[in-house]
Amino acid sequence: MNLPKKGVSVERNVAALKNHSEAERRRRARINAHFDALRDLVPGAKKMDKASLLAEVIGHMRELKKNAEEACKGILLPMDTDEVRVEKQEDEMDGNPCLIKASMCCDYKPGLLSDLRQALDALHLIIVKAEIATLEGRMKNVFLVASCNEWDSKDAAVRISTSTLDQTLRSVLDKFSASEDFSFRATLSDKRRRVSLFNSSLCSSSAYVG
Repeated sequence: MNLPKKGVSVERNVAALKNHSEAERRRRARINAHFDALRDLVPGAKKMDKASLLAEVIGHMRELKKNAEEACKGILLPMDTDEVRVEKQEDEMDGNPCLIKASMCCDYKPGLLSDLRQALDALHLIIVKAEIATLEGRMKNVFLVASCNEWDSKDAAVRISTSTLDQTLRSVLDKFSASEDFSFRATLSDKRRRVSLFNSSLCSSSAYVG
């Protein structure tokens, strides 16, 4: 059994220490470069220590977030998560029908708006006002609706049910989510079937050659 020479082992340890020290030096250099970049971005931060600089940056980020939220108030923008909201806007007053504000946020899907309109028609609702915004494949619809019957009737029994409208909108959204999931699973199944057929043909060819 050949044992490694002591000198070789020491040389390897020294080389490993050198590599570790060099990697650590590069890491510290990158960190210091990032801190220098932050000092250039934050006013009056040239002589700040690292802890004070980070605290100042956090304060600036919070202020920027607050300003961004205030600037976006009243602007219709799609969110990253699917959402359905339904709320009564105003009750019947002076003979006018009550209005309900509804919103739906989701991925843009061809045919969704058509299905949404059909669902509202089925509930005998008319769209009084509507807005739509799209951003990077996402869309948000906000609309005011009133019952068609309310325009011609004073009976409280024909008033809009917010819970019914909420369930209807969610069913429309769920329908498209389910169809996307089915399409995705069908695609995976088709790929597996192709791989299976390909592997079978390979096995058959191998058997034939043998």
